[in-house]
Amino acid sequence: MSENNVSLPDLTGRTAVVTGANSGLGLETAKVLAGRGARVVLAVRDTGKGEEAARQIRGETEVRRLDLADLASVREFADGWKGDLHLLINNAGLMAIPESRTRDGFETQFGVNHLGHFALTNLLLEHVTGRVVTLSSGLHRAVRGIHFADVNLEGRYTPYRAYGQSKLANLLFTLELQRRLDEVGSQVLATAAHPGYAATNLQSRSGKPFLDRLMRISNRVLAQSAAAGALPTVYAATQDVPGAAFAGPTGLFVNGAPGPSSRSAAAQDPAAARRLWDLSEEMTGTSFPL
Repeated sequence: MSENNVSLPDLTGRTAVVTGANSGLGLETAKVLAGRGARVVLAVRDTGKGEEAARQIRGETEVRRLDLADLASVREFADGWKGDLHLLINNAGLMAIPESRTRDGFETQFGVNHLGHFALTNLLLEHVTGRVVTLSSGLHRAVRGIHFADVNLEGRYTPYRAYGQSKLANLLFTLELQRRLDEVGSQVLATAAHPGYAATNLQSRSGKPFLDRLMRISNRVLAQSAAAGALPTVYAATQDVPGAAFAGPTGLFVNGAPGPSSRSAAAQDPAAARRLWDLSEEMTGTSFPL
């Protein structure tokens, strides 16, 4: 079987966790993985919406509650995990929202998009047998680096600056996670992906009605479907790629078939990746377990 030039392996007997799988890219990713035989756990904040999503998926699914904006919820999810986990898909995210804080006091986009997944990965890593795939964005290029002096962006917050920082953090996390996996001789791979410009509900939560309407129009006219946008995630999860690979659409207008994608120089900085890892350990109280 193939999906847009991606040859998909048989995943029968494997288990995958997809965060934020109740809609958009996460739901489409879950559909593909379940369609190839994987048991897919939909890790979602709203289990009611998760159950609705599960009914759209052909294959074996399970819905579990996970609120990435609350480290206690992340720990509860991980504490309840039993058995092997072939794929951990760190998909959930927020985009360009008004300034706010997580339950633990972190800037919300950095807290959910990066810190929540950082903690989840470390807490589940001893169970992972295959890959950890983390969703980034082409908008990681919107920032020159992590604002280490104040990752919460106090007094300098803008929705897209915070989003860009969180998506750069996703790539630096992947880079350092792979370095650590290599260092201990693990066969687990850390990879990353971005969807290009895909139509999801992420782009309509700015809190500004006119901008939200404009983005909905843009989604209808310019964006590729969420199903197409999920293919780079599937590519990063199943194809023969090196550790720390970054996948994305290969078309001219950030759409088209998935394949290798470029990243900014800031996203390839090993010193920044290690510094971010140390800071994230301090902020979340979790650490590399292998």
